[in-house]
Amino acid sequence: MDTRRIVVISDTHKDFAVLKKIVDRHRMNADLFIHLGDVEEDVRRLRALDPDLPIRNVRGNCDFGSRSKAVDILTLGKAKILFCHGHTMFVGAGTDTLEAAAREAGCCVALYGHTHISDCRYKDGLYLMNPGSPAQPRDGKKSYGIIDITDTGILPYVVKLE
Repeated sequence: MDTRRIVVISDTHKDFAVLKKIVDRHRMNADLFIHLGDVEEDVRRLRALDPDLPIRNVRGNCDFGSRSKAVDILTLGKAKILFCHGHTMFVGAGTDTLEAAAREAGCCVALYGHTHISDCRYKDGLYLMNPGSPAQPRDGKKSYGIIDITDTGILPYVVKLE
């Protein structure tokens, strides 16, 4: 069985040590890392240490002057994934705009950050995940996300840090 793994991280806010710890933990078993914004400088530091690291990112509301996209889409295995920080889709007020954008683009997964609160659910054919924040959680639990894409399905889940 072919399994692809994406590690999803958001809202590191210059806590490079926690980001590097997550990347080091999954470097050997992740096909891709996605950083959902705030702060892009953390991603630049990772790329400087390892230019071959498979990482994608979008800009967040604290990424002033960034030229990165606010919203991006990728396909890995059988999963088409929309990912964004979420501020441009007003996720603080709910995920309706995000869900509509993902469905319109034909995606089966939508990833967002911004709220610093982890969330992982399935709604009418769409997986929604906010990995929370490993640096500044607003639900009291430092976290990040993992998505395993297999021949039999997609399994997203949130990992709580100690």
